[in-house]
Amino acid sequence: MKIDKQVMPNEFIEAIPIMEQIKAAGFEAYFVGGSVRDVLLNKPIHDIDIATSAFPEEIKAIFPHTIDVGIEHGTVLVLAEGNEYEITTFRTESTYQDYRRPDEVVFVRSLEEDLKRRDFTINALAMTTSGEIIDLFEGASDLEAHLIKAVGLAHERFNEDALRMMRAVRFASQLDFEIEEDTFAAIKELSPLLQHISIERIHIELVKLLMGKNRDRGVLAFVESQLSQYCPGFKDKADSLLKLTDLAPIDIKSEAVIWVIVCYLLEIDENNCGMFLKKWKLSNKLIETTKKVLLAVRYRLIHQWNVERLYALNEEQVILTEHVLQVLAQPHDCKQALSAYRALPIHSLKDLAVSGSDLIKHLEQQPGPWLGETLKELESAVLINNVSNEKASLLAYLAQ
Repeated sequence: MKIDKQVMPNEFIEAIPIMEQIKAAGFEAYFVGGSVRDVLLNKPIHDIDIATSAFPEEIKAIFPHTIDVGIEHGTVLVLAEGNEYEITTFRTESTYQDYRRPDEVVFVRSLEEDLKRRDFTINALAMTTSGEIIDLFEGASDLEAHLIKAVGLAHERFNEDALRMMRAVRFASQLDFEIEEDTFAAIKELSPLLQHISIERIHIELVKLLMGKNRDRGVLAFVESQLSQYCPGFKDKADSLLKLTDLAPIDIKSEAVIWVIVCYLLEIDENNCGMFLKKWKLSNKLIETTKKVLLAVRYRLIHQWNVERLYALNEEQVILTEHVLQVLAQPHDCKQALSAYRALPIHSLKDLAVSGSDLIKHLEQQPGPWLGETLKELESAVLINNVSNEKASLLAYLAQ
């Protein structure tokens, strides 16, 4: 099998001179992994990975501008022609005592040794600079069959890195592929090993799964394999998680939407939402957004927007609320919501035409609790159109 250079994506074409330099120095160099898989699937290429028989120090001797980005794992960043290229030495790995990291990484000169340590056959593909596909584990036929299959023995691959089980269910969603029977059986048997993996890594895979092409397939595999049992807040929540398969068949582009829907389906209230999301290592900003949108969604499921509910959010959160309703297959109208939000006389206390200093000066009082209370009173009056948001009008309002 060969990819014609005339249809080869630019990401590959631009990297070929770098690989030719490596080959001119007497070493092998290949495109490997997901980029090769994606070009065979006619999918967009985001990143390319280059593997080589040259050891890190040998790569550094070939190129004048390099950065040691992961040299202990064999990766050197080469800077050339305004681009950056990660070059990784062929490697094999020893035993894995923690189901995450190898006890030792050994650099080798053999492409086969490197490819056979990879997770799935569809990711164990290599491509030469001329476009020839090197397929040592029948990955191309598994691509055609839309099959996710472990390289070699599935038990060995998952014992090496238990995150590979999450990657399998994520690929089931992203690629809309089926997980091969023996591979899935191994995931089901070894799912408890997921407890050894950091939440940050599981988090990334789960979000990609729920943003995937066929999230229903990914969710079913995630739950049926028992992987969900070893995730924060998901134990014994299979029935609630399976409701993710009832969502409207539209793309989810925002991570906040994902977490709002998860909290909603798990019936996690706003008071416990923050604690749950902290276990998933979300940023404080994302947690705050999720909590606000979750509250708004629950309100909108029963009521139309009112001024107070709109004012409690920013424009992005209004959009997210309506998008969540759309994904939940509930009545929604983003255009109308945005129109109502933008029509508000103010969108925060900062928009008020008077400041605390203005009030102190005008009322000739010392700062105190009254100041915040008065600003809040003016804020409410402006929102419900009892007074216009003009300095003179606001000060006159206080005199009434």
